[in-house]
Amino acid sequence: MTDKVSDLGEHGLIERIRSRVPSTSQNVILGIGDDAAVIDNERGQVFVVATDALVEGTHFTRHFNSATDIGHKALAANLSDLAAMGAQPQHALLSLILPPTTTIRDVDGVVDAFLALASTYSVALIGGNVSATVSTHPSVLIVDTTVIGTVKKRRILTRSCARPGDIIFVSGAIGGAAAGLASLQATQDQGTRDAGNELSITTCQQLFQRPTPRVQLGLALSRNRAAHACIDLSDGFGDAVRQLTSASKVGACIDAESLPIASEAHKWFASQEKDPVVESIAGGEDYELVFTAPPSFRGRLAHVKRHIKNLAITAVGVITKEPQVLLRRNGTSTPLPSGFEHFSKTE
Repeated sequence: MTDKVSDLGEHGLIERIRSRVPSTSQNVILGIGDDAAVIDNERGQVFVVATDALVEGTHFTRHFNSATDIGHKALAANLSDLAAMGAQPQHALLSLILPPTTTIRDVDGVVDAFLALASTYSVALIGGNVSATVSTHPSVLIVDTTVIGTVKKRRILTRSCARPGDIIFVSGAIGGAAAGLASLQATQDQGTRDAGNELSITTCQQLFQRPTPRVQLGLALSRNRAAHACIDLSDGFGDAVRQLTSASKVGACIDAESLPIASEAHKWFASQEKDPVVESIAGGEDYELVFTAPPSFRGRLAHVKRHIKNLAITAVGVITKEPQVLLRRNGTSTPLPSGFEHFSKTE
């Protein structure tokens, strides 16, 4: 029995993946097995396409991310982008760039977790690619995903339509994934986990390893036309607010006391003598949605809340005409902390 992907070969690996994929949906004319996939679309809708890559060492490490964690997050990150656009997920493409020493078991884990999440949102895997990485240095695993969704043209959510006077809302809680990652890194560095931290951080670690994209919220906001602007929090709350205000050419004032910081995250950061507010704003990978809506949309938001049921939506600030992005805390306004940015000098 073969153990490494190098033993199985490219065509054997593709066939192994294809055998795990359920039969395609009705609007897939051609799926896996041809030079390209062919899909149909419903009249009156447009395609929304997003792509993202998970790179070993940048987005995950084998020390505390299993193959199934990686496969789940690879799709979840992209579904979160579709959610921020108000699109219904339909199709996905999966490309695996693998070191030759990658085990078949790990590939199966990535693919199976990817397909499990795809099934949750009725997403069809319709193609992709596999490739080997060859280097004199240790090679890294890369999981590259493209997703395709649909939405009516007049219901597309963007980050560029926020208006002065809009209320800023955030779904769920923030800071959990950042605390989960920090606790895992501390565990790795220390070789042991403080008994008092283990109980309080388990949920945060799960948030980091297996995020939940807010697909239903995005669809509800779109269908009820309940938001002027929307963005996801993959790179942190601070980054999301700055990106949204920059695209909309407006400013924002965030109320620190209103921020829904995950209680476990608050405990973790406090135990490490770090500011929970700053860490939760700057930390990424929460995969929540930030959106803006005027007070007159109160009725529309009520419909949204009935649809998403148990997911909290919290008002955390207001869009301003002045371009500054500020954090209001204890009667003082300071610049809102930034989130994660690739190629930044502090990275």
